[in-house]
Amino acid sequence: MSTTLSILWSFLKIGAVGYGGGPSMIPLFQAEVVARHEWMTETQFLDALAAGNALPGPIATKMALYIGYQVGGVSGAAAGLVGILLPSSLLILAVSAFLVRHADDPRIAGALRAVRPVVVGMLAYVVIDMAPASIDGWMAAGLAVLAVGLLLMKVHPAWLIVGAAVFGALTLAR
Repeated sequence: MSTTLSILWSFLKIGAVGYGGGPSMIPLFQAEVVARHEWMTETQFLDALAAGNALPGPIATKMALYIGYQVGGVSGAAAGLVGILLPSSLLILAVSAFLVRHADDPRIAGALRAVRPVVVGMLAYVVIDMAPASIDGWMAAGLAVLAVGLLLMKVHPAWLIVGAAVFGALTLAR
């Protein structure tokens, strides 16, 4: 199978099962891109994640474009974008119609309540799994703790990203 078709197929799978939005897709991206296909190393994946978080817009779309381009150039980027968007676009149409018709069914509300903590668990797993590659010293640990503290104080995440980028450019450039 060509690289472009492999990217399309991988991202169609991610897009089809990535319940909970972009952040919940990160472990799925990691499994396909790093573990399964070895298209990127863990560090390269973290760089893609950092770039995706530093720019406005949905993280899944940015990750699909970035990874697709890194792996397959322009056609890879197009395949990644179509792959990540098509399943969710089709599924949201179908699910929206279903939920509108059955909004008062307690089983629907129960199903959604059960899925939410699973998505949080998936995000926690990504944090735990990626922490060793991301927090590689006291400076990085301090930045992570500072970020959590500022988020708890309701500082907008965009300011954290811009601040970290400026700090890194001024102090961590090699």
